[in-house]
Amino acid sequence: MNRDLLSERREWLLRRNCSLSPQQMGAAYGVLCLLSFAVATGFVLVGMWQVLLFTALEMTAVAAAFLYYARHATDYEHIVLGNGKLLVEQVSAGKTSVTQLELYFLRLQMPEHPSDLIHLESKGVAVDIGYFATDPRRRALAQELRAEVQGGLFNN
Repeated sequence: MNRDLLSERREWLLRRNCSLSPQQMGAAYGVLCLLSFAVATGFVLVGMWQVLLFTALEMTAVAAAFLYYARHATDYEHIVLGNGKLLVEQVSAGKTSVTQLELYFLRLQMPEHPSDLIHLESKGVAVDIGYFATDPRRRALAQELRAEVQGGLFNN
């Protein structure tokens, strides 16, 4: 059976499981600051101004944690298999990197330990994928990729 290689395409999208968007995080931080500084103001009114300094320090630390979270909330990996190539698009903290691998020369290294990523290499170009997948999902993805590549449907 001869298939049209241009129409054969398989895609995977791996992303973080974030319960709050960056905008919702900003709103939560605003409410947290409002409440914390209201309590600190009460202490300042009775003469305990040191509480205001610790509240400011605390809110600065919380802001740093929230900024880190918001910066990485939209990170993802998009893997496209088709037309004899494997395209891996990785977005981290707003920076995009795209790696293209030729399937004919592709070597896929399965994760051996729970923290290992899937290592892909082709013609000296290497990329690790599976940052946003749990260990069972990462292993399933590696098996799916291997089966698709070995199946030969996507090779020219």
